[in-house]
Amino acid sequence: MFTLDQTTSLEQVIKKSRFIAVAGPLANEQEAKEFVSAHSDLNANHNCWAWRSGQTYRFSDDGEPSGTAGKPILQAIDRLELDHVAVVVTRWFGGVLLGSGGLARAYGGTAAACLRAAPRVEIIPVQEASIFVVFSDLALVKARLSSASGVQIRNESFTGAGVTITAHLPEANAEHIIRMITDVTSGRALITRKQ
Repeated sequence: MFTLDQTTSLEQVIKKSRFIAVAGPLANEQEAKEFVSAHSDLNANHNCWAWRSGQTYRFSDDGEPSGTAGKPILQAIDRLELDHVAVVVTRWFGGVLLGSGGLARAYGGTAAACLRAAPRVEIIPVQEASIFVVFSDLALVKARLSSASGVQIRNESFTGAGVTITAHLPEANAEHIIRMITDVTSGRALITRKQ
């Protein structure tokens, strides 16, 4: 699965109607609602949208005939194997009726073209780990974490006894990375994984 790296927009004119698609990444349902609100134009005839965040998704036809706008936008997201993405397609009516099939092609096609033009990044499932190390092991542990592919150090919290490192470990390599940290610290590191 992939998500978008940044917000992207694309404009098309189809039979005198102007369509503008805006697509962007999101983390959750609240961000999706904010994205739709921020990228809807109240002066347009229709602001149709769809978003997906994991198994949760929503879409709206915003006054267009049922199934002719929101669902084709969601299908464009799914066909391109995207997740954590929202798309708003705004239409200014140009005087030519497109019919149900024409509307579905226009909304879905504009959304798909915008999504194809957007820079994508692969979604890598991660596990959050809390790694407590004594000060003498800190430099070595950070060096090993930094050299492991896909590891992101999110935070370091210092105490009188040592440092707690919060890191995101790629799920595919989490066991290997934990074993490596345990080995290089001779078992002194205290590692807990959050579920």
